[in-house]
Amino acid sequence: MQAIGVIPARFGSTRFPGKPLKKILNKPLLQWVIEGAKTSKLLKEIWVATDHPEIFALAESSGAKAVMTPADLPTGSDRVFAASRNFEADVVVNIQGDEPLLKGEMLDGLVAPMLSDPNLQMATLGRQLKEGDLESKTTAKIVLNYRSEALYFSRFPIPYSRIDADGQKAVCLKHIGLYAFRKSFLAEFCAQPPTALELAEGLEQLRALYLGARIKVVEVDFESWGVDTPEDVAKVESLLQRSR
Repeated sequence: MQAIGVIPARFGSTRFPGKPLKKILNKPLLQWVIEGAKTSKLLKEIWVATDHPEIFALAESSGAKAVMTPADLPTGSDRVFAASRNFEADVVVNIQGDEPLLKGEMLDGLVAPMLSDPNLQMATLGRQLKEGDLESKTTAKIVLNYRSEALYFSRFPIPYSRIDADGQKAVCLKHIGLYAFRKSFLAEFCAQPPTALELAEGLEQLRALYLGARIKVVEVDFESWGVDTPEDVAKVESLLQRSR
């Protein structure tokens, strides 16, 4: 089986237009992501799916392959699917295009269980909760079954609706939003319109659970830091400088 990575990189971000081209420590954000992704040992190819010629050119000059996709696609997953439908691959990794601290080992952790278990439809990452994560409504949490597969995702402090989490063994992880899809399931996922469940929580991955998918959750001990708004640039630059 073969796995590829696809970075959806749209120019017209609502909160941060032109974000993939924004300089982070004098290097475009997208270039940081491509260079990190290319350190993966399990991804055969890295592609950038974009709607903008300048991003297309940056991707190719940074060592990735690039493909143009329609500007009006609703989500990054739809852009990944549009790009990869004609690729020779069994597993497709949706690589967030705004995470300059990305490392290849993170992607390999996602891909490995997909290659070893052909019945898995998806994989994602999670880490142990830190102080404040459980209560934060901007932090998605995952509850797992005994096979380390996702039972549910929520921004609420699940499953602590009746008891205080203090002193209890953690039964959920913080979600890190990287995804590996079985290519056949990605087609099914994108063919299904957004469900009431995912709209209620604002979490796209709940569509996969609605469809009955098995989602392997790989526990890791590192953090993911995205650039969502212009205000995030200084924070991420500081983290990059400390990681050198």
